[in-house]
Amino acid sequence: MSSEEAVNLDDEQLSELREIFRSFDRNNDGSLTQLELGSFLRSLGLKPSPNQLETLIQKADKNSNGLVEFSEFVALVAPEQPAKSPYTEEQLKQLFRMFDRDGNGFVTAAELAHSMAKLGHALTADELTGMIKEADTDGDGRISFQEFSQAITSAAFDNSWS
Repeated sequence: MSSEEAVNLDDEQLSELREIFRSFDRNNDGSLTQLELGSFLRSLGLKPSPNQLETLIQKADKNSNGLVEFSEFVALVAPEQPAKSPYTEEQLKQLFRMFDRDGNGFVTAAELAHSMAKLGHALTADELTGMIKEADTDGDGRISFQEFSQAITSAAFDNSWS
């Protein structure tokens, strides 16, 4: 398991956070810029300085891309709840192996699409892109075991994976 804190929110709480996130994600790119995060904080009655915003983004930005993705936003606004994965490490590894069809240690978009379809959950191109983007915290276009585990544990996919 990752030592990073993840959150364990119920579906309703996660849905509310996703709605809030989307309302401030002005360009709908799945991440918040410094400007968008500033708008969010001002809506809460806060008046962050540019330096405070920069510090906050650096704290939240786990993949160091200068933006705050939804999973990072959730960790930022609800950090006090430790992750409680419903899966053991071995169960996660088994599940990962089902998705990692070629056994190279990574799940690609094609492998994800194929495995989800096989499980009876065919994905649209947008859903597929969104799932990869949300799980792929290092931005290499594929999902490692650590990213896969973190995505499932944090329920960042609106329970699409479980």
